[in-house]
Amino acid sequence: MVSSVTPIPTRLNAARSAAAAVRDPELPMLTLADLGVLREVRVDEDGVTAVLTPTYTGCPALAEMRADVATALRAAGFADGHVRVETQLSPAWSTDDITAEGRRKLAEAGIAPPGAAPKRAGGPVPLTLGPTRAAVVHCPHCGSADTEETSRFGATACKALRRCRACREPFEQVKEI
Repeated sequence: MVSSVTPIPTRLNAARSAAAAVRDPELPMLTLADLGVLREVRVDEDGVTAVLTPTYTGCPALAEMRADVATALRAAGFADGHVRVETQLSPAWSTDDITAEGRRKLAEAGIAPPGAAPKRAGGPVPLTLGPTRAAVVHCPHCGSADTEETSRFGATACKALRRCRACREPFEQVKEI
């Protein structure tokens, strides 16, 4: 049980561990930390605050993520009235926020992880209308780059369905944002 007399660094470690272990409801092989959705955990005299940035503003799983993080923090010993889960929309989440461990777990689950977006200078993002960047998507089963998109949308809006022309296996791909 974490109490208010426990030193803040100890409480912070307990809170970070609990929040970081929460699984994503749509990609359960990943934790919210793997996915880069868990942005911050703070502990002060008033309790604990976890900050989440959804993969996109209208993410239907956000309410479940918030509830799961709050439940994990209460299970770690934080008092019910002292657990807060905040949503932060800026800076926006990007597929670049997925950790290397998260990318490995996606590939092991047969889901092609997104490529890394090119680095850009800070400041306003120029808007260009045109075809999206064509990225090579490697098959998570055999590694071939000879893959094709079969549907722009998979089980969730953030995934597409693809098929490998080499091994003929279908797979999901996390879309790059």
